[in-house]
Amino acid sequence: MPEQKGARQERVTDDRRFALRSLLFVPGDADKKIDKALDTPADVVILDLEDAVAPSAKRAARLLACGVLRGDRRKPVAIRINAVDTPWYLEDLGAIGGLRPDIVMLPKCEAAADIKRLCDQLSVLEAAASVPVGDIAILPLVTETAAALRNTDYRSVSERLCALGFAGEDLSADLGVEARDSLGMNPLLEQARRAVAMAAAAADVPAIDTPFPDPHATAALAREAGDAARLGFAGKMCIHPGQIDAVHAAFQPSEATLQWARGVVRALAQSAQNGVTLLDGKMIDRAHLRLAERYLRHEAPEKAQ
Repeated sequence: MPEQKGARQERVTDDRRFALRSLLFVPGDADKKIDKALDTPADVVILDLEDAVAPSAKRAARLLACGVLRGDRRKPVAIRINAVDTPWYLEDLGAIGGLRPDIVMLPKCEAAADIKRLCDQLSVLEAAASVPVGDIAILPLVTETAAALRNTDYRSVSERLCALGFAGEDLSADLGVEARDSLGMNPLLEQARRAVAMAAAAADVPAIDTPFPDPHATAALAREAGDAARLGFAGKMCIHPGQIDAVHAAFQPSEATLQWARGVVRALAQSAQNGVTLLDGKMIDRAHLRLAERYLRHEAPEKAQ
């Protein structure tokens, strides 16, 4: 993908309020796939410099990712860097830190300290590049090892934290179990998935579900995404453009739910009873308002406009 000439394009967004329903992985060294991914309906495109790229192609992928960041992104772009215990971690950060990716995805995150270290490193790189410090969001994958499950407390870790990611495939390998069978997700992975949902809620950030590995099993993907939505997850990572529509459908609240949410907001705004009133004959209060606002945040961007 040729690098765009002239002044670098501004980011697609000026804040971190873009949707996180679908996050599409694409290998960082595959220029044609990257170009196609940027034209998909995915909410975020993740340029993967880690698992999808062979060691011999790491440098080429890094350079290609930099070209994308300097060009017309067309949608929010995340960069999955290599893990901190690899020789490529600092090289990845040094290359992209001043180019303002919307999100840095941190693999193999095992504690809040990993995020704090990345935050400090990004602050140095942003300051050196004279871009706003704190501009780059962080999305850690917090369940890739069994050790990571010992401490999932990410409250107040950093204002950069935009979500917590559940990573099932790496965890299943670490546990020595199959991630899924004909009955669905392995119970151990289900337990970790619930832990991520609770940790994200405590940290007041969205939870993002693990990718589904078979791009052709649409029905199974829809079931898994629906299960995640019922647990309170906001979105799901994807490995193929063909998965995006099913994922969007799973995480889009129904029109009836949205109508209820709008009704709650209106009713409580008009209430003079200290935040308690009736809607369709049922009591609603501030707890219902929080839920309604959450549903409305998950409303499809094209409908919310």
